[in-house]
Amino acid sequence: MLSGLTVVLVLLAAVNLGINAVLMRRPETAATVGGRVLALVALFVLPGLLLLGGANLHYKQAQTTEFCLSCHAIKPFGDSLFVDDARFLPASHFQNKRIPADRACYACHTDYTMFGDVDDKLRGVRHLWHNFWGTASAPIQLYEPYPNRACFQCHQGARSYEEQIEHAPFKEKLLTGANSCLMCHNLVHEVDKLDRFGSWNPEV
Repeated sequence: MLSGLTVVLVLLAAVNLGINAVLMRRPETAATVGGRVLALVALFVLPGLLLLGGANLHYKQAQTTEFCLSCHAIKPFGDSLFVDDARFLPASHFQNKRIPADRACYACHTDYTMFGDVDDKLRGVRHLWHNFWGTASAPIQLYEPYPNRACFQCHQGARSYEEQIEHAPFKEKLLTGANSCLMCHNLVHEVDKLDRFGSWNPEV
């Protein structure tokens, strides 16, 4: 089903094509003041709106789980969300609805490619290139250690985190990044070991 923004963009594109068709068929129209305004709208205003709207649409779409998993190299990471083992960090978060299912990847990787800084955006372009040509590296790894702040955006202040006695000795070091949350919660995607574990079927 098309979103409201998609419908608006399609209509704007149709209007723009219509105006351009008129201007090409009757170039003398642009000789009048009204015609010049029309040409300005067709050549600059509407294309600018379409560009901004398209970028906004893609920005939202790129945050969806479906979009992330459309990349062949990332599919095993999607499979790891269905591992039938509560020790698996992504699986336990996904299966227990601690993260929204339709934005499962983005919920934890909020600074990935276009959502991060300039370096991340450049890496994103490189990822697109490798995905297009089928030259993605295996296994896929993070460029930098996973940041604790990504965990704290949900867990800090949560009773389930704050009242865990096991967390007490490490709280300060976890906040400063001296220690990683992954030192204990170390079963993440483990895509090279998925065949050793069963799969959870939400339909059963």
